[in-house]
Amino acid sequence: MSKNEELRKELCYEPKHACELIDAAEVKKADDFAEGYKAFMSQNKTEREIVSFVCRLAAERGFMPFDKKGVYEPGDKVIVNNRGKSVILAVIGRQPVEQGVRIAAAHIDSPRLDLKPNPLYEDTELALFKTHYYGGIKKYQWTTIPLSLHGVVIKKDGTSLTVNIGEDAGDPKFVVTDLLPHLAGEQMKRTLAEGVKGEELNVLVGSRPFADDEGSERVKLNILNILHEKYGLIEADFLSAELEVVPAFGADDIGFDRSLIGAYGHDDRVCAYPSLMAVLDCGEPEYTAVTVLTDKEEIGSEGNTGLASDYLCYFLSDLARLQGCAGRDVMSNSECLSADVNAAFDPTFPSVIEKRNASYANRGIVVTKYTGARGKGGTSDASAEFMGRVRRLFDENGVVWQIGELGKVDEGGGGTVARFVASHNIDVVDVGVPVLSMHAPYEVIAKLDLYMAYKAFLTFFIK
Repeated sequence: MSKNEELRKELCYEPKHACELIDAAEVKKADDFAEGYKAFMSQNKTEREIVSFVCRLAAERGFMPFDKKGVYEPGDKVIVNNRGKSVILAVIGRQPVEQGVRIAAAHIDSPRLDLKPNPLYEDTELALFKTHYYGGIKKYQWTTIPLSLHGVVIKKDGTSLTVNIGEDAGDPKFVVTDLLPHLAGEQMKRTLAEGVKGEELNVLVGSRPFADDEGSERVKLNILNILHEKYGLIEADFLSAELEVVPAFGADDIGFDRSLIGAYGHDDRVCAYPSLMAVLDCGEPEYTAVTVLTDKEEIGSEGNTGLASDYLCYFLSDLARLQGCAGRDVMSNSECLSADVNAAFDPTFPSVIEKRNASYANRGIVVTKYTGARGKGGTSDASAEFMGRVRRLFDENGVVWQIGELGKVDEGGGGTVARFVASHNIDVVDVGVPVLSMHAPYEVIAKLDLYMAYKAFLTFFIK
């Protein structure tokens, strides 16, 4: 190695493909870890389904419902289910919580189509559902793909019905239709953003009329009759329902080398799953380890199941009270990895990215010092001290990582839950997986990045 090369190696920051930094055995671990993730992604597509999955898995691993009056020892495992749509898991550490806790915070909601409160209608002998899209989507991407219906209905008598139609073999699917190109001349004069409008995202659900009726809206009546016979529903039950329309396909390997995964909802379940597995695997940590899987991030973290709510703060305050200290002291001494994704560089669309500060697939987990938009609006902007702490932690423990920014300065931007965590005086930085085609119905991530996310969160909990 020449002196020039030695100096370059010593002084320059040159991120590399993870395969250049890890051995074949660790690549195999990454591929094996991805299999569990793919099953998780194929079977859990809404925040309610994920919370149910987490609660079942946590119970198998010895987690017990948190008791505000309980007594806990190091290694004890507790769980808090917040209304079936967000969840906190914690493993009590050896150090008193007054010394701070270690938090990984990911969100489990993803962009989708929600049914309107009064969704079912008939037009020209077709039955359709009206929808209101949830989160930031390119609306045209949601047409002409197979869709499934998930959620919960609270019936007139107060009983609850869980809905999951379109995922199992033999289930019917649903679809948002689009114009044929032969007749779409006027539509294609619209801007890309207006190519399909929000009120045009209507889901086709049937076309046969009720056989024993001669009145109007016979197709709608037939659909209602099917829903009543199969599920005991009446039309007014839609008024007290949360029903989500999501893609009806599972997670797949992408590429001849199977190095990538395509799926709906990588944002942010590609961070939620490894942060969940890390808290399950952390043993008896030095500091109490907390994973929070939260709702509503895609619409600003609002509501009582999003992190703009104080439910995480309440839990930490309850922990503090059990150990005879103040919640504010626990939070002021705590650290958090806001587990959220960043945009992977796409060579097909390079103009929106500043390459020196972009994140890349297969270069490991990406640390995003700040998010926000146009002048860092809406971000917490991690301190140099905490960035230094995370940098040393990852470097010293074999975590392959990179730095990243969400696009060019004036190109756009986005936010995460980091600012809501930081509002409680907790040190926080965004750490997550680079994603291609983010917010599309079918996103893509690299298996090596997924595994490095797990390794990063586990290291954060146990070191």
